[in-house]
Amino acid sequence: MPDPALEDFTVGDVIVGAPLVVTRDAIVDFARQFDFQPFHLDAAAAEATFAGRLIGSGWHTAALGMRMLQQGPFRGGSSLGAPGIDELRWLVPVLPGDALTLTFRVVGIRDSASKPGLGFVTAEVALDNPGGETVLTQRFTFMLARRGNDPLPPRPVETGVPGPVAEPEDAEILPFLRDAALGAVRDLGPYPFSAEAIVAFARAYDPQAFHLDPEAARRSHFGGLCASGWHTAAAYMNRLLTTRARDAAYTATRGPVPEAGPSPGFKNLRWLKPVYVGDIVRFSARLTDKRASASRPGWGLAFARNTGVNQRGEPVFSFDSAVFHRWEP
Repeated sequence: MPDPALEDFTVGDVIVGAPLVVTRDAIVDFARQFDFQPFHLDAAAAEATFAGRLIGSGWHTAALGMRMLQQGPFRGGSSLGAPGIDELRWLVPVLPGDALTLTFRVVGIRDSASKPGLGFVTAEVALDNPGGETVLTQRFTFMLARRGNDPLPPRPVETGVPGPVAEPEDAEILPFLRDAALGAVRDLGPYPFSAEAIVAFARAYDPQAFHLDPEAARRSHFGGLCASGWHTAAAYMNRLLTTRARDAAYTATRGPVPEAGPSPGFKNLRWLKPVYVGDIVRFSARLTDKRASASRPGWGLAFARNTGVNQRGEPVFSFDSAVFHRWEP
C-alpha cells in the first residue's frame, strides 16, 4: 500500500475504522510483558483490587489504537512518525470481549516551517466499546510528506545488539501518598531494545515499515530500525512495575505496602529521539504533585514527570502521568 500523503487529509475529515475485538488472552499476554498489575493478569486477583475485575491495560488499549490507526486512516502505509501525544484519557475500562471502534477526526493541518514538502496533521481519536461508551480519547500530531516530494534523506545512526543489562538491586520504602515527598525521584533502571522485541511489538501493534523491516528502515529518514513509540511507553511501564515490586518486597518486611491503582490518563507525552536497535533506555519518575481523592476515600492521585534517557545520555522519552495510589493506611 502507498504511504499516506498530506493531501490525503483535510480539516474536518472523520474516519471510522472496523471494530477490533480485545480478547482475554490478548489482555493477559500484554500484561505479562509490560503491565503486570493483578487487575490485568487474573480475574480472581482483580476482584480484590481498585479495579474490582479483570481489565485491559491502558497502554495496551493505546497500542491497539495505533494498530487501528495504521489499518484505517493510514490504509496500511507508514507516516513519517509522531512527535508525541498532547493528552490521552482512559475513561472506561476495556473488558475481555469488547469490540473497539476507532473514530479519527482531523482538527489541524500545517506545513513544516523548516522542511519544505513536509507537514503535520493534528487529529483527535476516540475508541468506543460495543455499548457506545468512549474508553479512550487522545489528541496527537503526526508527520507526512506532500505527494511528489523527494523523501527525507536517511540520518546517520548506529544500531546493534544491546549489551548485557543487570537488574538493579537497590530498594526503597514505598510511602503512602500522604507521606510521599514532592520532588522525590525514583530510578527505574534500564530496558534493552533488541531487533526481535522491536519487530514483535510492531507486528502486534504498530506495523509501520521502519518498525518492521531493517532494510526499509535504513532507507527511511530514520536511518535504521527503531522501536514504536508505544513500545517505548510499554517498556517504561515494565520498568516502573519491576522496580515497584522490588520496593514492595522491601517495604513488606517493615510495614504495610500501599496499593497502587489504575491511571485516568496522561499529558505531554513526547518521543524526543528515535529508540534504535541496540539502545538501552534508562527510565525515571519524579513526583511533582499529589492530592487526596474526593470520590475514593483512602485514595489519592499521584502526579509524576517520567523520562527515559538512552546509553548516550540523550533524552528519548517523557510524559506527565496521573495514577491512583493509597493515600493513607
